[in-house]
Amino acid sequence: MFFDPRWPVLHVDNHLLALYKPAGLLVQGDHTGDASLLELGKQWLKDRFQKPGRVFLAMVHRLDRPVAGVVLFARTSKAAGRLSAQFRERRVEKRYLAVVTGSFPGRSGRLIHHIERRDRQSRVVPRPTPRSQEARLNYTVLAGDGTQSLLEVQLETGRRHQIRIQLAQAGHPILGDLRYGAGAPLPDRQIALLARSLSVDHPTRGERMVFTSPIPLGWPWPDGSDATEPPPWNWRAFDAIIRTLPSKT
Repeated sequence: MFFDPRWPVLHVDNHLLALYKPAGLLVQGDHTGDASLLELGKQWLKDRFQKPGRVFLAMVHRLDRPVAGVVLFARTSKAAGRLSAQFRERRVEKRYLAVVTGSFPGRSGRLIHHIERRDRQSRVVPRPTPRSQEARLNYTVLAGDGTQSLLEVQLETGRRHQIRIQLAQAGHPILGDLRYGAGAPLPDRQIALLARSLSVDHPTRGERMVFTSPIPLGWPWPDGSDATEPPPWNWRAFDAIIRTLPSKT
C-alpha cells in the first residue's frame, strides 16, 4: 500500500516505481505549492526502505491533474534515461479509458488532428502550421447507453491534453471536462479519463512490463470496478495524508 490501505503501489523494484494517481493530485509540484505524487513517492521510498538523506525519484511522463491512473517513475538515473528514450522513440504503449458524452459512432477508428499551442492554449487547426503538431490516437467503443459512451483509447503520439482535445473535436467531450466542452462538472472537478495501462521495456532486464491501474471507486460507468477494494477516484479521500507531506524529501 502507498501510505493508505486503499492506495495501491502497482509495482516497485530497484529501478521502477509505479503508482496509482488519484484525480486532482499533481504529478509534479508547481507554482501552487500543492502536494505532488513525485514528492509523496520520495517520502514513501524513504520510509519504506529507511533511506537516509535525499531520495532519488525521476519523472519520465505525466498525467493532467484531473486525470487518474497509472504513473511510472524511475528510481535510478540509468532507468530514467532509458525510459525517457522509450517515450521519445514511441516504444511505450499507453491505454486509457474515457467516458464521453453522446453516442460515439462506429466500433473503432483513428483520429488524426493538428494541434497548435498559443498563449498556453491548445486548439485544433484545420491544416498544419509551423507551430502545430500532428496528434494521432486509436479508439474502440466498449459500451454505450445512448447518452454516454465508454471508450478505450490508445495513443500514438503524446501531445498536451491530446485525448481531451481530440475527443472534444470529434463532438464527444469527456465527462466533467469543462475546459474542452463538457456541459457540467463532476463532483470533485475530476474528468472521466483514466490512464488504464502503461507498457514499457524494463530498463535493465529488457522484459516487457505492463502496469495496470484499477478502475477507481466512483468511476462513472456502471459495474466498472475490477478490484475487490478499488481506490478512491479523487485525491480528497487522502487529504489528511497529503497535508502531512514534508516540503522537501
